[in-house]
Amino acid sequence: MSILKSKEIKKMNHSEIEEKVKELKMELIKNQVSSSKGGKLKTREIKRTIARLLTFNRLNKKSIDK
Repeated sequence: MSILKSKEIKKMNHSEIEEKVKELKMELIKNQVSSSKGGKLKTREIKRTIARLLTFNRLNKKSIDK
């Protein structure tokens, strides 16, 4: 669920990105609580997806401000 491609993120608007970030942060918390050795890869994947979403959100905000 947490893997999002760049093409999918570009199609999202600001509010959709914000909602997805909130959803992924909740998933990250749940995953960290129930984490075992195998859960570390899932945690890393979620963190990378959150970072990718925030990066696209910041870039979109810069282009709108210009």
